[in-house]
This record gives sequence, structure tokens and C-alpha cells, in this order.
Amino acid sequence: MGKRLADRAAVVIGGGQQPGETVGNGRATAILFARAGARVLVVDRDREAAADTVRAIEAEGGAAAPFEADVTREADCEAAIGTCVERFGRIDVLHNNVGRSQGDREVAELGAAMWDELHEINVKTYFLCSKHALAPMRARGSGCIINVSSVASTIISPTVAYKTSKAAVNALTHSLAIENAPYGIRVNAILPGLMDTPMAIERRAREWNLTRQEVRDQRDARVPLGRKMGTGWDVGHAAVFLASDEARFITGVLLPVDGGQSINTE
Repeated sequence: MGKRLADRAAVVIGGGQQPGETVGNGRATAILFARAGARVLVVDRDREAAADTVRAIEAEGGAAAPFEADVTREADCEAAIGTCVERFGRIDVLHNNVGRSQGDREVAELGAAMWDELHEINVKTYFLCSKHALAPMRARGSGCIINVSSVASTIISPTVAYKTSKAAVNALTHSLAIENAPYGIRVNAILPGLMDTPMAIERRAREWNLTRQEVRDQRDARVPLGRKMGTGWDVGHAAVFLASDEARFITGVLLPVDGGQSINTE
């Protein structure tokens, strides 16, 4: 990979993860950013989960620091960005990677409180973190914001709040991209498909009363490319590309990382 992000500072929101057998999107991205030469502020509401990611980075000789934040609170978002600038002298990359589908239902069964909660987590957090990253990025005349959305935003989905909130992330990505192009700031979104991550597997195994492998088998069967889910590393590699100079002329893009799920007509 080389040092494609050498001398850059990145904030990874949601860079910890819940326990599980595999790696989550945020942790994988933080590790890959560091391998590419970036200094990484790993932000998570669970400080110990963020610290685990930092330890993995430092074990490979990378530079990182943990930061505890609830990014539904604007003050925490502002503090996370400020800490990156204070600690590393700059912010070059903001990677927004929080989201939840648990509690979602069909429209007729969905409570208004759950609708609000899921949109706050899935959309408002991206707005708040991006808002506070823009000032230091504009001052430098460069920057990159990456929003982790979902292919659920573009395909038929049985649950409404997750789908509409991620569609809102896509719209936010477009607005941020066009508003900030004059300042040299690029904004893109990654749309993961079915991924083998702890967040995806552990909850479903509990709720469906299945083994982890049974959950994986069901999800693998729905992926056109090789009948195998992607991993957090696939999302992370896409993020490194979008953050690098190789993507210097790419902004406003919604990039599916989904093994063909979004174009599957079966």
C-alpha cells in the first residue's frame, strides 16, 4: 500500500467496535489509515473499544490516540475535531462511521421515538462532525470527508428508518461536496453491502436464535460476487483510496462496496 496518507491526520468516528469474531468497519479503517502513514484519532463512545484499536495500531508502529465521545452531542463532535487539531496540528480526513438499524420496523409498526433515535444516530452525527471539521479544513484549503452510508439506501429494504436515514447521508454527502469544492475539500460516501462484522453478525445471531455461522451462511447466499460477504477491511481499503491523492479528482461519489448486491435483480 505504501505511505499514501503520510503526514496526514485523520479522525475516525466509530473507530472502536463491539466484541465479535471479526473486525468492524471503523476499526479496520483506522488501522489501514495508520498503515498508510496517517496519525489517527480513534473516536468512540466506548473509550476502551477505541483504546483497543489504538493498541492494534501502535503494535504495528503506527501513531494513534483514543477519544471518548457521544457524537449525537454537538459539544462532543466539536471537542473531537479540536483534539485532533491540537494533538496532530491539523485534520486532513474525517471518516464518519456510526450507524444503527436495531429497533427499526416497517412503517406501520415503527414508533416515532425510534424513528427520531435512528435518524439522530445515522444522520445528525455526520452533520455535526462534518460541520466542525469544515473550519480547519477550509483554513488549510484541503480536506477529505468520508461518510459510511449503506446499499440499503438505494435498494428495497424491509425497514424504513435505516433506509431513509442512510439515503439522507447520501444527500448530505452531495451537499457537502458541492458546497466545499471551492475550498479544496472532497466529500464522498461508501455504501457497504452485506458485511461480516461484529455489529452485523452478533446481534442477528442472538435475535434469530442461530449460530454465527448460520447467520453468515444466510447472508453469504445473498451476495452475487462469490456468494461471500465482504469484511471491514474491504470498507477500509475503499476509505484509504478515497482519502488519498489517487482520488484527488473524485468528490460527491456514492461508492458501493457490496459484491454486486445493489445491482442484483434476482
